[in-house]
Amino acid sequence: MDKYGLIGYPLGHSFSRKFFNEKFAREGINATYDNYEIADARMLLQLVRENPELKGLNCTIPHKQAIMPLLDDIAEEARKIGSVNVIRIRHDKDGKPILKGFNSDAIGFAESIKPLLSEKHRNALVLGTGGASKAICYVLTQLGIEWTYVSRSRRPDALTYEEVTPELMDTYQVIVNCSPVGMFPRIEEAPRLPYTALTPDHLLYDLVYNPEETLFMKLGAQQGATVKNGLEMLRLQALASWEIWNESTEKSLQTEDEAL
Repeated sequence: MDKYGLIGYPLGHSFSRKFFNEKFAREGINATYDNYEIADARMLLQLVRENPELKGLNCTIPHKQAIMPLLDDIAEEARKIGSVNVIRIRHDKDGKPILKGFNSDAIGFAESIKPLLSEKHRNALVLGTGGASKAICYVLTQLGIEWTYVSRSRRPDALTYEEVTPELMDTYQVIVNCSPVGMFPRIEEAPRLPYTALTPDHLLYDLVYNPEETLFMKLGAQQGATVKNGLEMLRLQALASWEIWNESTEKSLQTEDEAL
């Protein structure tokens, strides 16, 4: 039986495990998808050695950047982004595992946010500076949207939350939360922003999907802003992951996506 899985730390509620195991059962695929909680990215190589049936892995925080030096190859787009969230595992003729890294976050985010954008969405605030934010910034650049990081700590390439004033909100009509703030179980939290300065012209996109409506989204909706969570992005990047893992034998992503 083929194995797939998710690495990260800590791992609680897993969209990916439920998504893929339901897919395998529905389509009669002889495979399983499990969570592999590893505190140190360097444990990846041991995990692969101990599980020779592994064909592919997804990667989540905090390892999206730390695993990159451990891989044998990295796809060009993932290298440009500077973050990997999909690992394809093949074996050479001697049985040695060959690991190649990809980034499907960019695919999922691009397809999810594009229908919500209009001419007025020219500038974005990106909350958080971790691995996920790198894919989001890559996509925003591809879409012609100028972006600025917002960080809890002072750094030369970012604003701090204290510097995000109501006046500044007039300039940034797109706000993407790439931080875990507001994620279950700490659902009473939200990024520290002047929410009363939001308008119906604003678009708030939260990569968090549990709960389905975060406090960040609720506060935006109260001001008339368009809001969306990361659930569709996760579904799209999961489908992209499956195509990446099976790209030599399966080209069904487009057909499957259209059927959903």
